[in-house]
Formats: sequence, C-alpha cells, structure tokens
Amino acid sequence: MNKVIHIAFIVVLCLFFSCGIEPDQINYGTDACSFCKMTIVDQQHSAQYVTKKGKQFKFDAIECMVNDIGEKGGHYAEILLIADYMQPGFMHPAQEAKYLISEKIKSPMGANLTGFASDQEASEAQKENGGELYSWKELLMKFDVE
Repeated sequence: MNKVIHIAFIVVLCLFFSCGIEPDQINYGTDACSFCKMTIVDQQHSAQYVTKKGKQFKFDAIECMVNDIGEKGGHYAEILLIADYMQPGFMHPAQEAKYLISEKIKSPMGANLTGFASDQEASEAQKENGGELYSWKELLMKFDVE
C-alpha cells in the first residue's frame, strides 16, 4: 500500500511540473480563431494569449484578440502575442509591439489592424500606407477595452 501511495505522489508531482505556461504554435490552416471561429490562415495578422492557468487562445486577427479581451477582461492573460507583419508567423509580445491601422493593409476581420515588432518598421509602413500608429495601451483605448 505504501508503494502505491509513493507512485501516486510521483505521478501527481510530474503532472504538476508538466503544466507550464507557454504559448503553443499556431497551426495555420487548421486551428480556429477562439473569437470568431474562422480558420486561422494569415500569418501576418494572427495573435494569441495564454492564461495564468496555461489555457491557449488563438486568433486569426489582432482585432479578434482585442475584442476577446474586451469581453472577458485581460486580467487573467499571462502572455499576449501578436504576429509581426514583417516576419510572418513570428510572434512578438503584444505590449511591446507598435500597431498601424491603415485601409491599405487589410486584416482578416476588416479592422485594417497590423502589428509590428519594431517602431521603425511601423513608421515606415505608415509612410507607405498612411493610417494611424498606436501603442498597445492606445490600441486598447481605441477598442474601448479596459
């Protein structure tokens, strides 16, 4: 009986340590958006967040993630990531990114919202395409997310 308790303890301990909080890769063409349920195909506009409990939420567009946070509240999100427009598929921390809303760069859900890992690349894209630049906090205010 003592041996069974030890084995059960070890199994529970292994399960506890295997539950890390880290993002999962988006499977483009297969995964569905957690907000609008469309298949995620655009590697330049996707986004995701991971909750403090390790649950994954993937999105086909940054605006879907922002709207989801607006509905649920972002206080439980541990990791927020957006696709860097200049490096398709590369995920960058949302709070450190710069955002451009420009009618000349279409995003999957029609908000024309694009994320950039670098301020310089965002400024260059704005010069080429027009539009307005936003920080993460400014973007949340624009979408009325608190």
